[in-house]
Amino acid sequence: MTSNTTKTPVAIIGSGNIGTDLMIKIMRHAKHLQMAAMVGIDAASEGLQRAARLGVATTHAGVQGLLALPEFKDIRIVFDATSAAAHIENNALLQPHGVRVIDLTPAAIGPYVIPVVNLEEQLAAPNINMVTCGGQATIPMVKAVSRVAPVAYAEIVASIASKSAGPGTRANIDEFTETTARAIVDVGGAQKGKAIIILNPAEPPLVMRDTVYCLTQADTDRQTIAQSIEAMVAEVARYVPGYRLKQAPQFDLYDQSQRLNVPGLGPLCGLKVSVFLEVEGAGHYLPTYAGNLDIMTSAAMAAAERIAQALPEQPSATV
Repeated sequence: MTSNTTKTPVAIIGSGNIGTDLMIKIMRHAKHLQMAAMVGIDAASEGLQRAARLGVATTHAGVQGLLALPEFKDIRIVFDATSAAAHIENNALLQPHGVRVIDLTPAAIGPYVIPVVNLEEQLAAPNINMVTCGGQATIPMVKAVSRVAPVAYAEIVASIASKSAGPGTRANIDEFTETTARAIVDVGGAQKGKAIIILNPAEPPLVMRDTVYCLTQADTDRQTIAQSIEAMVAEVARYVPGYRLKQAPQFDLYDQSQRLNVPGLGPLCGLKVSVFLEVEGAGHYLPTYAGNLDIMTSAAMAAAERIAQALPEQPSATV
């Protein structure tokens, strides 16, 4: 476990917007982490150049370059902010070295992790998957409902500024919807889940907006559900300050004559809970409208901070 005088050395693979924002967050705010290396494939990338200016070891030779760095012998946690396809190879190269891998792509090799929901159960996992930006924003709400009332169906709609969706995000749209839908069930606790992403071209760009629909098959006490949602929002906001409800949760009761036809489940009736969220970025490196990227880097850092605290003692970098 890290002490008050040591920090755990970490590396970031991917010197694009997400990796660079994560690096800045770690260097400014991490209590238990220390930047040891930034990895990319383009020597001219802004992320690698900024890391070098900040005194962080860099390589533009990918994971093979990371393994060759002298700093690698001390690194215990590696973040992968590349793509789902690249992560498969990156993870295979890293696992023999015993480092913990935090995956910010939708590759989903390791268990899905939402820090406020199930991180404690996965602290020893060699690879954890941070699901997606939409998953990080919405699955806590699904869990907030399912922990007080059974959820038969949950659907999330994530709307992000088109300007905040880079080549990696656009290339991973299919993986986004599939990974998020599975995590709604596996982590959120719904019987069935669906995810939709919208790239909003509005100018000026709008912050991330998320809508969560949960259908319970019982008229559960609405105050209990609302209190659970509000408590979960406060928990997420501890590491994502721009995470907030846009309005109070809404409730609609569907009786036998108004049953909803859910694919795979058939006609259902019960209480529909609607949750409306907004995620504003912190502006560390990315624009404040890019809350979708900020929540990923914030969640990944929060997960790494807790993992670092739980690591077995071994020589680590001195502050």
